[in-house]
Amino acid sequence: MAKVLCVLYDDPTDGYPTAYARDGLPRIESYPDGQSAPASRGVGFTPGHLLGSVSGELGLRAFLESRGHTLVVTSDKEGDGSVFDRELVDADVVISQPFWPAYLTAERITAAKNLKLAVTAGIGSDHVDLEAAITHGVTVAEVTYSNSISVAEHVVMMTLSLVRNYFPSHRVVLDGGWNVADCVARSYDLEGMHVGTVAAGRIGIAVLRRLAPFDVKLHYTDRRRLPSAIEEELGLVFHESAADMVPHCDVVTINAPLHTETEHLFDEKLLATMKRGTYLINTARAKIVDQEAVQHALESGRLAGYAGDVWYPQPAPADHPWRSMPHHGMTPHISGSSLSAQARYATGTREILESWFDGIPIRDEYLIVAGGALAGTGAHSYAVNPATAES
Repeated sequence: MAKVLCVLYDDPTDGYPTAYARDGLPRIESYPDGQSAPASRGVGFTPGHLLGSVSGELGLRAFLESRGHTLVVTSDKEGDGSVFDRELVDADVVISQPFWPAYLTAERITAAKNLKLAVTAGIGSDHVDLEAAITHGVTVAEVTYSNSISVAEHVVMMTLSLVRNYFPSHRVVLDGGWNVADCVARSYDLEGMHVGTVAAGRIGIAVLRRLAPFDVKLHYTDRRRLPSAIEEELGLVFHESAADMVPHCDVVTINAPLHTETEHLFDEKLLATMKRGTYLINTARAKIVDQEAVQHALESGRLAGYAGDVWYPQPAPADHPWRSMPHHGMTPHISGSSLSAQARYATGTREILESWFDGIPIRDEYLIVAGGALAGTGAHSYAVNPATAES
């Protein structure tokens, strides 16, 4: 029997919900590219309930314990003697979320002698040292596409919020004010702007499709060029690199995975090439940008705004400089953890575990590392040497 260690974020400050704003969720059976949505053989939760926090347990306890496995759930993952480190020593499976990552470093993987499977409940497995996972024969899987549309919607929301100066305007209302000039002095229309995405995978292309009706000029860069039919449909302009693309854009959104090729891609040098007053949106990973370079670009006016929900480290400390930098629209890492997304990635996590325990191959699109090498989605999304300082 296996020991499954699950690291989730804390319950709401006022306790686990007893009621919800809505009574259910729309049924999503497949994604835009035709991939079927997660489909486990059983469901141990109510769709639309909070599953990503400790009490939600991803709906896994009854399923695992009915098969004789042990489930340990914790949010304590930092510092010497954390529950995560204590329980990891003899864990067979580790489950973590990118929103509250339990960093599986090379040292931790080496110490976890029984570890055979690391599952990301969501997408993005850079909190796992993939090189170490390859070396130690640990399979890494994630619920690919489960929250891609959720993140894409968040990108669109943040883009409009920055361009239209929504956050400061809402603050005026909360503070009892009504000075229109204060609200509109930094407010523009998105219409006619040039918007570019760094990477045009599932999230990037979803962002482009959702922004196209705003009558913007769309740009993208990616290691693989999109089919000409998609370029023509959306009027896309392809650029060989981010350095080639960003000088042409008024809005840049980052939708790339973190690896050695993208770490600190947006540094002082690249930011200096952008138009004065560009908006930068980053819901991918914090270390794709240089933290201090972003602060300086906002202070100098090179960037008109920066928004995203990815930080380093996560959770961000109370004195993190991004909390107080000017003209930002940061949120905690929530873009891919809506209640809608949670139902999908919880189902996908159970689907992966069902396959693993029953000796059935895990879906190729869920695989990041398998058989001592990058595999499935991992082979397409990550560089040969995937480990970064964040992992």
